[in-house]
Amino acid sequence: MSTLFRSAWARLSLYIPVVLMGVLALSTYWLVRSTPALVPASAPGPARHEPDYVMQNFSVRTFDDSGRLKTEVLGTQARHYPDTDTLEIDAVRIRTFNPNGRLTTAIAQRALVNGDISEIELSGKARVVRQSSVDTAGAVMPELTYQGEFLHAFIDSERVKSHLPIQLTSGSDRFTADAMDYDNVDRVIALTGRVRSFLSAGRRN
Repeated sequence: MSTLFRSAWARLSLYIPVVLMGVLALSTYWLVRSTPALVPASAPGPARHEPDYVMQNFSVRTFDDSGRLKTEVLGTQARHYPDTDTLEIDAVRIRTFNPNGRLTTAIAQRALVNGDISEIELSGKARVVRQSSVDTAGAVMPELTYQGEFLHAFIDSERVKSHLPIQLTSGSDRFTADAMDYDNVDRVIALTGRVRSFLSAGRRN
């Protein structure tokens, strides 16, 4: 009996290390799952309004689906802010072409441009000039100029707004106002505040 016991114990002792390793592994797994994290994962903070790249003496161009130049933006320096996807430009110069090929130019001391260059905020001696053209009915559309300390241009909808004093020149006619909202597509202009007009002799007659 003693011999059989010793023989069985010897065979059983071969498996004891394996069993102990299994128990140890299960205990470790349970301990990791049951113990709360001592340091919670930190949530990402809000994006900081800091430029991720800077361009010097640059030119950026966009093209329409047919490959024709749509917009060109030039400046002495530009700073891109990833949190708002905007470009802040110094000494900006802009050229844009509408679907009919009519040219509009803009200059200012500073500009804030959105990601697809469809909205441009001009500040500091801002000036926007729309080239004269002939409409589908054959009527001449005179050169149109906007000047002021702030202009908000919507390129695709051909709209210009300002909440600051503005001067609008259409051919030989001139208008001034405290604020303006001009829709070039519908040819509707809203001038508010102190509005003054200086019309050419031909228009007054």
